[in-house]
Amino acid sequence: MTLSRPKKIAAAACALLVAAAGVTVSVLYATGVLKFAEPAKSTEGAYLFCYFVGNEPQQERIHFAVSRDGYNFEPLNGNEPVITQTLGKKSVRDPYIFRGQDGCFYIIGTDMRCEEGWTSNHALVTWKSTDLVHWTDETILDIRDFGGEFAATTRAWAPQALWDESKQAYMVYWAHSTEENDVAAMYYAYTTDFKSLSAPQPLYIREGIQTIDGDILYNAQNGKYYLYFKHDEDQTIAYVTADRPEGPYTDAPVVVSLAPTGVEGSSMYPVTGTDTWVMLMDEYGEGRYFAQQTTDFETFEKLRRSDYQMDFGPRHGSVVAITDAEYDALVAAFGK
Repeated sequence: MTLSRPKKIAAAACALLVAAAGVTVSVLYATGVLKFAEPAKSTEGAYLFCYFVGNEPQQERIHFAVSRDGYNFEPLNGNEPVITQTLGKKSVRDPYIFRGQDGCFYIIGTDMRCEEGWTSNHALVTWKSTDLVHWTDETILDIRDFGGEFAATTRAWAPQALWDESKQAYMVYWAHSTEENDVAAMYYAYTTDFKSLSAPQPLYIREGIQTIDGDILYNAQNGKYYLYFKHDEDQTIAYVTADRPEGPYTDAPVVVSLAPTGVEGSSMYPVTGTDTWVMLMDEYGEGRYFAQQTTDFETFEKLRRSDYQMDFGPRHGSVVAITDAEYDALVAAFGK
């Protein structure tokens, strides 16, 4: 069939569009926009995700979800709370869960009730457990008790902790602000029992720029500590590095999050038996979570949304590796 001149023009235009689309797709893949990671294969054990679900007091509770592979999580207890706070504000946000040097599990969170306002909290809350089912030793760590500049604390947000071998103690760190300085910065203190803290010290400050949601990881490949945090300028996640957990940290943040919208509350954990680390982020404006992964702490690839499952409304939380026996005990105690 011979095409008329108008049809030839239309066909040529269509071919150009297809070619252009092909170039665009190639560019997107080259830049990583359409490049997806393959989930790593967990070799043993399971995973526990600790989180809260919303801004109402009854939603500011400790929730658990479990996973066999580190990507697909199922909520326990029908997505109802497994711990209800009884001290302080009686509301907890941003829970961080980890296994301590003594083999016990600890949770440290923000003692805050959102309905009282975003500059209304001044304490951290902690719990301890030997089996992940029974939680004791609920403790309020009130930063205002240190007096001086800390007497006017208005934020003590998103605390986390790591073991500092050189100090033989846990370094607890959080986002801190006061009535005099409303721009939050990262501070730290030490503890051995999560019932008391040493005097807080500055960890990482960006003058005039809010810096919250810190997550510090040690990269055994290069011996550096990576502090990931919410990069407030563009609502992404960035990192800085240091030779020691308490810094000093480099002052040129590197943005790494690949989410299409604003994110916060990043948390990284390794897939057991592999060199892959998953970074979870609270895609807060969309009411969902976003996941990406890395093997070098600096170069990330996003995961297909079909490769991970967290569609039960979690907010800023954290993940810890657990054994098969601990997984079974959790399911037996709380049910799915």
